[in-house]
Amino acid sequence: MTRLLIVESPTKAKTITKILGPAYKVVSSFGHIRDLPERKMGVDFKNGFKPEYVVPTDKKEKVATLKAAAEHATEIYLATDADREGEAIAWHIAEILHLKPEEIHRIAFHEITKHAIEEALKHPGKLEMDLVDAQQTRRVLDRIVGYELSPFLWKKIRRGLSAGRVQSVAVRLIVERERERLAFNQEEYWSIDGMFSKEGKEFDAHLVEHAGKKIDKLDIKDAATANAIVEKLKASSFAVKSVEMKEMQKKPPTPLTTSSLQQESNHRLHYTAKQTMMLAQKLYETGRITYMRTDSLNLAEKFLGEAQAFLSSAYGPTYAKGAVAYKTKSKGAQEAHEAIRPTDASATPESLKGELEADQWKLYDLVWRRTLASQMPSAILEKITVDMAGGDGVMRANGSSIKFDGFMKIYRGAKETFLPLMKKGDDVEVKEIIPNQHFTEPPARYSDATLVKTLEEFEIGRPSTYAPTISTIIDRGYIERDEHQKLYPTDTAMTVTDLLVKHFPDIVDMDFTANMEKTLDKIAEGKEESAPALEKFYTPFHKNLLEKTKEVTHEEVMPTKELGVDPKTGLTIFLRTGRFGPYLQLGEWSEEDRKAKLNKPKSVSIPKTISPEAVTLDQATALLSLPREVGVYEGKPITVQYGPYGAYLKSAKINATLPEPFDPLTISNEDAERIFAEAAKLKKAGGSGSIIKSFEKNEKTGKEITVKTGKFGPYVTDGKINASVPAGTDPATITEEEALTLIKEKKPFRKFKKSTKKTEE
Repeated sequence: MTRLLIVESPTKAKTITKILGPAYKVVSSFGHIRDLPERKMGVDFKNGFKPEYVVPTDKKEKVATLKAAAEHATEIYLATDADREGEAIAWHIAEILHLKPEEIHRIAFHEITKHAIEEALKHPGKLEMDLVDAQQTRRVLDRIVGYELSPFLWKKIRRGLSAGRVQSVAVRLIVERERERLAFNQEEYWSIDGMFSKEGKEFDAHLVEHAGKKIDKLDIKDAATANAIVEKLKASSFAVKSVEMKEMQKKPPTPLTTSSLQQESNHRLHYTAKQTMMLAQKLYETGRITYMRTDSLNLAEKFLGEAQAFLSSAYGPTYAKGAVAYKTKSKGAQEAHEAIRPTDASATPESLKGELEADQWKLYDLVWRRTLASQMPSAILEKITVDMAGGDGVMRANGSSIKFDGFMKIYRGAKETFLPLMKKGDDVEVKEIIPNQHFTEPPARYSDATLVKTLEEFEIGRPSTYAPTISTIIDRGYIERDEHQKLYPTDTAMTVTDLLVKHFPDIVDMDFTANMEKTLDKIAEGKEESAPALEKFYTPFHKNLLEKTKEVTHEEVMPTKELGVDPKTGLTIFLRTGRFGPYLQLGEWSEEDRKAKLNKPKSVSIPKTISPEAVTLDQATALLSLPREVGVYEGKPITVQYGPYGAYLKSAKINATLPEPFDPLTISNEDAERIFAEAAKLKKAGGSGSIIKSFEKNEKTGKEITVKTGKFGPYVTDGKINASVPAGTDPATITEEEALTLIKEKKPFRKFKKSTKKTEE
C-alpha cells in the first residue's frame, strides 16, 4: 500500500520524509501548479468572475511527476500550509489529479514535528472551500486592478508602469511621508548639559528649569541665550534639591506574530521584511519554529507546559510564573492558529549554534527568546530622579537599576544607569556645563518595521502580504532604500500616486482597502460570496476607468515645464517625461517633426541624484552641455555622457560605465583616463562576457558567482544581478565576499519590455 503525501516545498518534503520514514512517499508541488494566464485577463466576467487557470510551462514537468506518483497511491494526503494560500494550492492539486471528494485527505499542522504530523494524519479532513474562494477572490481582484489600471498608466505616464491594490496604498504612505519631510521647516534649539560628580563618581545631567521656569525642548533658540545661561550656571555651586525613587514593573512581551516578527527582526537584526520571511520559512520547513504567517497570539497547551518546565529547570522557580495565554486583538485572527514559536522550548539557541546558518540562527535566537520571555515574570525596575539646584537653574540626573530581571534575563531591553547615593541637601561638584546645538528633525522615513506596523494598524493586507508588498514596490522602481535602508519614493512613485489619488481615490484609500480585506475575511468565513463582492468592486471601478481614459491626457499628468533660456544657444530648456523617465530638452520640437522624426532637439536624462521637481536652470544647462571631453585614449578623445541608464565614458567604439561617486559634470581628466583605460584593457583582453575568475557555488546563496568583462567594464554576477567592479579595483583580485557584497548592494536591472503583457498586483 502506497501512501502519498503532497506538500508545496521541497525542504518541507525532505523534513517530513525523515519524520515519517518509508511508510509515506512525500513529494513537493514546488508551490502553485496552476495560475491565471500570463498574457490575458483570464477572468470570465459574464460567469461570476470565474478564473481561467492554466499550468505554466515551468510547472508541466512537476504536474506530470505528481500524476505519476498519484497513479500508484492508495491514499493521497494534501499537506500544504494551513492558510488560504495553502488551501488553494491543495485545491489546485486535487483538481489536476481529478480527485473525488472522498479521495481527498486534507491535513494541516502548524509545526513540522513528529507529534504534530502524526496527530494530523489521525484526523484528516476535507478541503475548506471558503478559504479557497477567499484566495481566488483576492487573486481575481488583484488581476483586475493590475490588468486594467496598468495600461492606463502606460498611456498617461509611460510604459512599464504598474498598479496594485495593496502595493499602491503602501507607495502612497511612503510618498506622503516624503512630502511631509520636504515641507518640514527645521528649527534650531539648544540644550544645556553637564557632568557632575559625587564622591568621585561622575554622572550626566541636563537643565530642566531656569529662572523659575521649566525648560521645554524648543525654549532655548540660539547660541547667545544658551551661552548666557551656561556662564551663570558655571559660576554657581550645586546641591541636591530632591531625590525621587519609583519602582516600576515592566511586563514581558507578547509572543510573535508575522508583523511583530518582521518589526523586531528589522529593529534588532536589521533584516528586511523579505529577508526575515525567507529565514523564517527555512526554520519552519526544517522543523525549528511553527508556521510563520499568522496574526494569532495563541500558544499550544502542550508548549506552555514544556516552557514552564524548562524555565524552572534552567533558571529556577522564580522565573516560571505559570503559563500565560495571550488574547489576540485582531478580529480577523484565527485562534486555532498559533503564534510563531520554537517547536521545542528546550532547544536553546546555544544548543543549535553549529546546526543553523548564521542568519537563521540569529532569527531563531530572536524567536526563542521572545517566546520564552512571554512566559516569564515581569521585570522590576527602580527609577531614580535627582534634581540639583544651583544659581537660578535646576539640573536633572536620571538613573535606573534592575531589582529583579524577570523576563529580561533572556530578552534584554532596558539598560541600567547607576547614580551615586545622594540625599536632599548634599553638595555635588560641577565638572562641566556646556551648551549643545540641535535642530528639529522631519518625520522619519519608513523602515520595513514601521511600514509593516502602519499597514497592520490600517488593516491593509495580511501577514502573508507584508514582505511581498515591500519587495514588489522596490522591484518595480517605485521605492528605493537610502543609506540607512529606509524607504523613499522615486519621482515616478510621486507622479503615479498623484494620478491615482486624483482619479482613482478608492484604489489608494486606506479605509477602502481595509474594508476589502474584511470582505475577503467574510468570504473565508463563509459569510459572504465571491461573485457579488467582485461585482460590487468592478462595476464602479471599470466605469470610472473608461471615463478617465477619455478625459485624462498625458500632458495633464506629465506637463512640460519651461526651466528658462540656455545662455549659449538662446533656446528654451524644457523638462519632459519619456519612456525612461524625466529628461531635459533643448528647444522646441513640433508635433509634425516629432512624428516624422526630423530636427530632433538635443536631450539628456536627469540623474537620479537630481529631483525633477527641484532641477534648476544651472543644473539643466550643465547636463545639456554633455558630452564633454575628459581626456585622451590612444590618441582619441574620451567623452563623458549621460544616457537613460546613467553616466558613461566613450571613446571610439568602447563604452565604460562611470562608477559612483564620480560625477559626469566634475570628473577630472586623470580619473576619467584611468577608469576608461581599465575598461578598455579588459575588453581587449577577452571581450564582453569573458570570465576573469569564478567561485564555486555558494552554500549560503546556492548561486555561482563569477567576475566578467562587460561592455561597460568589469562586473560581478550571480546569474541574475550584475554589479560593476569599482574603479581602481583589479577585478582579478576580487574575493567572493567582496563580490557578494557588491551584488547585495546592487538592485536588479529593470528591463523595459515591448510585449503586451500586463502587470498586476
